[in-house]
Amino acid sequence: MKGIMWHLVVSIICVVAIVGSAEDPYRFFTWNITYGDISPLGVPQQGILINGQFPGPDIYSVTNDNIIINVFNNLPEPFLLSWNGIQQRKNSFEDGVFGTTCPIPPGKNFTYKMQMKDQIGSFYYFPSLAFHKAAGGFGGFRILSRPGIPVPFPEPAGDITVLIGDWYKTNHKVLQSILDKGKMLMSPDGILINGRGSNDSRFTVEPGKTYRLRISNVGIRDSLNFRIEGHSMKLVEVEGTHTMQTTITSLDVHVGQSYSVLVTADQPPQDYYIAVSTRFSTKLLTTTAVLHYTNSAKPVSGPPPPGPTDLPFSLNQARSIRTNLTASGPRPNPQGSYHYGKINVTRTIILASTAGIVNGKQRYAVNGISFIPPDTPMKLADYFNISGVFRVGSISDNPPLGNGINLDTSVMGADYRAFVEIVFENRENIVQSWHLDGYAFFLVGMDGGTWTSDSRKQYNLVDAVSRSTTQVYPNSWTAVYVALDNVGMWNIRSEYWARQYLGQQYYLRVYTPVKSVRDEYPIPSNALLCGRAQGIKKKHPLLITNTLTF
Repeated sequence: MKGIMWHLVVSIICVVAIVGSAEDPYRFFTWNITYGDISPLGVPQQGILINGQFPGPDIYSVTNDNIIINVFNNLPEPFLLSWNGIQQRKNSFEDGVFGTTCPIPPGKNFTYKMQMKDQIGSFYYFPSLAFHKAAGGFGGFRILSRPGIPVPFPEPAGDITVLIGDWYKTNHKVLQSILDKGKMLMSPDGILINGRGSNDSRFTVEPGKTYRLRISNVGIRDSLNFRIEGHSMKLVEVEGTHTMQTTITSLDVHVGQSYSVLVTADQPPQDYYIAVSTRFSTKLLTTTAVLHYTNSAKPVSGPPPPGPTDLPFSLNQARSIRTNLTASGPRPNPQGSYHYGKINVTRTIILASTAGIVNGKQRYAVNGISFIPPDTPMKLADYFNISGVFRVGSISDNPPLGNGINLDTSVMGADYRAFVEIVFENRENIVQSWHLDGYAFFLVGMDGGTWTSDSRKQYNLVDAVSRSTTQVYPNSWTAVYVALDNVGMWNIRSEYWARQYLGQQYYLRVYTPVKSVRDEYPIPSNALLCGRAQGIKKKHPLLITNTLTF
């Protein structure tokens, strides 16, 4: 008994020390989620507003900041926000997708509590339930380096969020109904820049000054090309990684991806087009914004600059993006010091997407399994040992023979601290985009054709960029390395949102049998409980530390 009490006391002291030591800054936000009237393409429609704004407000933060966002759901249906690229270290409870987090009921609120642990870069947030993403509710999320940590370029005159994405004039509930009936969606109606149509967005610059543009594709399905008339851009960051600073005239941004570029106002004083157009789509859509010099003597005129039309341009550009090994990351050590190419891969996972009709309805799948949401978030079921919600191993490491599709709540098991290779195979004639929550992976290779073990000979094992979203070109493959150092239940999904909604996703359960706050935080005291977890009494974190190992 004395030993147990001593272990409990030591455990409580350890938790208090962890919570109380070296407290990082806090930033507080209160958000009210409502429906409101918007007309981004000139047609009135219902949109999702945050504090009356469309798009939602920017989140400004610094590495290691604690972000507290109190979200009030004033919609007549459940709502959740997720954080594209924010890694949620040791805390998948706050990931904001249904596999991990209970929806916020109508008229209720939930407070997200997150730390920007050892992260920098450009990201965004979005609504993850139903088909809310097609109604708005998204916004930019930037994490700046801490003071004293050098950034590999001079401080820009301005730091500007640029949210681009395809858009439907049709109400999102109608779109969801089409999908629920097992039908395909039509092509989007247009492209938005910061929630507005052609020439409705204006970015003002002063001659001779340099600006940072944080560009995120927050759309539903289309890859987009971004360019500025008469100006070159310098690529400097990709989803938290400083890149080799290459000069480009246009940039392909695939759905779900984020980039930072530097643009210098070094042209004659007038207005210039910012053009965004779809790539690899049957219907070419283009929209424009205006880059306005403060001493402009001429408005925009004539056609906007054309974008690239070929696939090799995009593939070559993607391959040219490399990590800047001489730059610091979120910590004062070179971010290139992590020699990922010398680590032994312990497992290879090959993921292939398929499409087909199941029970008379259109479905999409990963490795033959089309995901169906359970009645209880899997993370809660795992935490509270609720059986029958999911089965680890319900999706295999390799695509099955044939194109058959089964419905299941697909969860793949993985060992904590394993170092794995994931190969995304695209057997279709469209560009795919894939995202992994909770992690950044090393994009080591991509090419046309079918991946084989010989494909590893062309991997970049020195300075591959680290990011959380990657494209896979038509009839091609993309390979990534991932260090599974973040315990939790993490969503792997298609960023083509209709496909994600119809099953092209699954969850990776990164597991360790040792229960320690060094590896994973306990369930938040304010966590919502739903489904079969509803009514379960949560234990306060301090009271369960006698079962934790320090």
